[in-house]
Amino acid sequence: MNRLLPIEWLAALRFLNEGRLQTLFIVGGVAVGVGVIVFMSALLDGMQANIFRRVLSSQPHIVISRPKDVARPLRVSHDGQIIVANVQKRSQIVASLDQWRKVREQMRRRGDIVAVSPTAGGSGFAIRGDASQSISLVGIDPQEYAKIVPLPDKLVAGTFRLTTTDMIVGTQLADDLGVRVGDKLRVATASGASATLSIAAIFDLGSKGVNQRNVYVELATAQNLLNLVGGVSNIDLTVADPFRAEEIAQQIGGQTGLLAESWIKTNNQFFLGLNAQKFSSYLIRVFVGLSVAAGIASVLVVSVVQRSKEIGILRAMGGSRGQVLRVFLIQGAVVGLAGSLVGSALGTLLLEVWRLAARNPDGTPMFAVSVDYGLYLWAAVLATLTGLVAAVTPAVRAARLDPVAAIRG
Repeated sequence: MNRLLPIEWLAALRFLNEGRLQTLFIVGGVAVGVGVIVFMSALLDGMQANIFRRVLSSQPHIVISRPKDVARPLRVSHDGQIIVANVQKRSQIVASLDQWRKVREQMRRRGDIVAVSPTAGGSGFAIRGDASQSISLVGIDPQEYAKIVPLPDKLVAGTFRLTTTDMIVGTQLADDLGVRVGDKLRVATASGASATLSIAAIFDLGSKGVNQRNVYVELATAQNLLNLVGGVSNIDLTVADPFRAEEIAQQIGGQTGLLAESWIKTNNQFFLGLNAQKFSSYLIRVFVGLSVAAGIASVLVVSVVQRSKEIGILRAMGGSRGQVLRVFLIQGAVVGLAGSLVGSALGTLLLEVWRLAARNPDGTPMFAVSVDYGLYLWAAVLATLTGLVAAVTPAVRAARLDPVAAIRG
């Protein structure tokens, strides 16, 4: 097999074999760096996905509603000029979206939107005996809305069923009013309408405010209670790429003339926190990569000094500068690749240890962590390239050695 290998490969592998201790140190350094990158990448991705899922599991990516009523001047002169700058904002009333069915069909035709659900929402009161609680009444089409917010997966009691006489309430509201599945509550709204509904299920969306406030009813029920017969107040959307939600919302606003608000706008601090976390993780990976490259370069520089006589002999036997250059580039690539393979195994082992150690008080995993197998491929490619780049300076130095001076030492 050795006869099939070019002289550069034979020399590179021989140098690595003769300096086993150095080779082991450099491969170990690369392995630690790659292991840290694999472990941190999987851990941070899992953490971000968990936080992202928890925040967005209780809300749509984009909400389309009527534009806010504009403010009006309080005083105007006889010629129509405003003479008093004081402006009073009009009170906002629950009103239906104009031509909402047409807007819904437009949204369904967009390739970047995966789910569309019209809703009728407004404020009201849940009343049981002498106790009452202010609520946010949300009328939904159960099948469509489940694609926006996975309510069936969030139920802690009852079944996901909504008829004109059913309601689904949160755990906090159920505790406050002392009710459970099968009990009845009277729901009243500012329009003067009221209805007595039966609790079909109780949900937990992971937010005390949402669990205390949101009450889900069938769309027709909410339309009657909110005096929106045949109308809807919002159209909720889920997009294919949540991080493009604000861009898509602006496009929708320009297309329809309606108010389109994305989760990025309504959760701006959370979005900025996610971006900061991603940026910091990238910086950590870059600095780990730089430290790995520095380690490879330093060891290969020492190898050039130690192998100067062999390099001189190789040149004296007719070896070209290019061949000497390739010898050390091959060494850098080999140790980078070997280190990436060992590091990937080390990162996977660390993730398994973390899965066993990181547990909630009830014994369940803190959050799901999985490794994209493409990460292993990228780790191997980047570590190999890092080894090549780190070997450039030592390789150039070796190629420039004078054969006679090198042999004489």
